[in-house]
Amino acid sequence: MRKSLILLCSVLILNIFAFTTFAQDRQTQRQMNIEEFEQQRMEYVKKEVGLTAEEVAKYFPLSRELTRKRLELDRNHRQKVAEMRERGMTDADYRKLLESEAELRRQQEALVQKYDEKFRKIFSYERLYNVQRAERSFMQRELANFRANRERQGQEEQQKQEEN
Repeated sequence: MRKSLILLCSVLILNIFAFTTFAQDRQTQRQMNIEEFEQQRMEYVKKEVGLTAEEVAKYFPLSRELTRKRLELDRNHRQKVAEMRERGMTDADYRKLLESEAELRRQQEALVQKYDEKFRKIFSYERLYNVQRAERSFMQRELANFRANRERQGQEEQQKQEEN
């Protein structure tokens, strides 16, 4: 009995250790994928528009800064929403939620306008339009790839379940 208990504890500890290591590896992999994604985006836009090294050096740091600030606004908004939902939502809370979402859109638009002014110092209007079009094209391509991969993974999982 004692040996069984020790064996069971050992197996549980090994499983916890393996899960923790797996979770850390996935987090590292996810961070690396973000860096890889940014690099691919940069290369795609650079190639599509034919950006110079100077334009790349000026544009992409500003673009990453804009993205970071937009994500921060979104994160703060989601946090407010989560806190409201935890308390339970009243009609007044839903009104505040709608007002908060409208304010979020205003803040995002103001941020985009501010950065558009900075981008216009780097590019002509035509070139800025082409850069933004290339950015959208890249995102659409990546989203299509993501959906296709997710669908393929779902089909593979379904096949595995059917086999079992």
